[in-house]
Amino acid sequence: MQPARPGDLGRVGPQSRRRPHLPHDRGRRPGAPRRPGRGALPRGRHRAGLRRAGHIHRHGRAVQASRHRRPFRRRSRGGAGAWRLPRALRGGRPAPRRPGCGGRRVKLLVRLVLAVALLAGGAAALGTFVPASRPALRAGLDRAGLSAPAERWLPGGGPAARTEASAPATPLPPAVSVVRASAREFRDRLYVSGTLVAREEAMVGPQLDGLRITELLADDGDRVAEGQVLARLDRSQLDALTAESDAALARADASVAQAQNAIAQFEATNAQAQADYSRATRLESGVMSQSALDSRASAARSSTAQLAGARSALAVAVADKRAQQAQRRELDVRIARTEVRAPVAGVVTRRSARLGALSASGGDALFRVTRDGAVDLDAEVPEDGLARVRLGMVATVTVSGDPNPIPGRVRLVSSEIDRASRLGHVRIALGADAVARIGAFATAVVEIGRRDGVAVPASALSGQDGGWSVETVAARDRVESRAVVRGLADGDDVEIRQGLTPGDLVVARASAFLRSGDLVRPMLGGVAAPDREASR
Repeated sequence: MQPARPGDLGRVGPQSRRRPHLPHDRGRRPGAPRRPGRGALPRGRHRAGLRRAGHIHRHGRAVQASRHRRPFRRRSRGGAGAWRLPRALRGGRPAPRRPGCGGRRVKLLVRLVLAVALLAGGAAALGTFVPASRPALRAGLDRAGLSAPAERWLPGGGPAARTEASAPATPLPPAVSVVRASAREFRDRLYVSGTLVAREEAMVGPQLDGLRITELLADDGDRVAEGQVLARLDRSQLDALTAESDAALARADASVAQAQNAIAQFEATNAQAQADYSRATRLESGVMSQSALDSRASAARSSTAQLAGARSALAVAVADKRAQQAQRRELDVRIARTEVRAPVAGVVTRRSARLGALSASGGDALFRVTRDGAVDLDAEVPEDGLARVRLGMVATVTVSGDPNPIPGRVRLVSSEIDRASRLGHVRIALGADAVARIGAFATAVVEIGRRDGVAVPASALSGQDGGWSVETVAARDRVESRAVVRGLADGDDVEIRQGLTPGDLVVARASAFLRSGDLVRPMLGGVAAPDREASR
């Protein structure tokens, strides 16, 4: 039987000559001589037991049963690398243990004891070699029972050193960071936000309905002058009406001339009739018959009536002419309105006109023109901040997407506050040269006022509205709590209007662990602050 070799994974035995293709026949080349050695398969009843347990193949090769996979792998190798069978299958009594070797629990116990011993030795060495110049550490080690085993080797050791080390050490007061109250200028600011709107926007629309747009002469962003033509409408129908009106006006002129000629004719006839009647009345009675006299009188009256009718016809002709002239002026106005002009000078902010569209006076405006290009920030302000804003206050506006600030001034403060949102409106006028787009979002900082005051960090204050206080370091490094009156806030600093003077040492961060009268070590910028009593 060939002994097992490392790497066979539990499958050992001679290579079968009849079935060399079996995958578990590994370990040597076909036809190689067998090498006797330790770990050969047993014979007799042990071999039968192995076969029943599934460790020997029916062809005589050692295999591994699935239910004994782990024990077989762990226990099947000997010290020399040869395969050996499990103790339960070899039979006989188990091999005696080597002297000095215990179980697993005994080994763990021994390791634990060694670790505790090492820790105790290290602690004792620490207590031994701590110098006498560290009384606080030596006192702690004395209380823990870790000092004095090797105190005799220390410099200055002995009973006197042990007495000094065992004496309690005075603890140092706690260190606190302090700052000096300083005088600086504070600015009262109000932060607002809103939308850019046109200060005055002109809605330009057509004044004639039903006319088609034939020409557009302006676009968005164009700067236009007052009266500049922005668009033109179709005027072909109005041109035809103009020609008809011209013909009617000419006819009226002819009627007036005809009436004037008739008046001249009737004036001559009337003058002749009046002269004939006058001569007839001056003749003596009996010279002309009464019928002839009556005929001349009737002719005189008829000529007078004809003259009055001619004059009335002239008045009618003149009135007709004036009507035609009025119609012509109306046509001229309608023709002029076919040109859509800018009512004010400014910038075109929107153009909704389209070529070929029909004009409608009741629809949307064709153009929107911002007068002089002036833009305002319509900002919403809470009601408590609205009461502090005044006309003419300086503001700095920042438009979204543009990092450059734009100067401005408060132009309008709303007199009404919305009941639902409790917000009011403030109009901030931007500079004339500001590059801003209508409808953009913008923020502004309104400067309410400036004044000088005592500044301390905001973290130094404790309390709430109506009861603010700070902790100061007074003489002999004692904490003193002072009530203060808070003012403006500018960045990380807060104005103290009452309670502090410039130069006072203030605890940088208010803490609930400090009380009035506590002894502390003030640290100013990471360095111990000098004693103010000594400096005085």
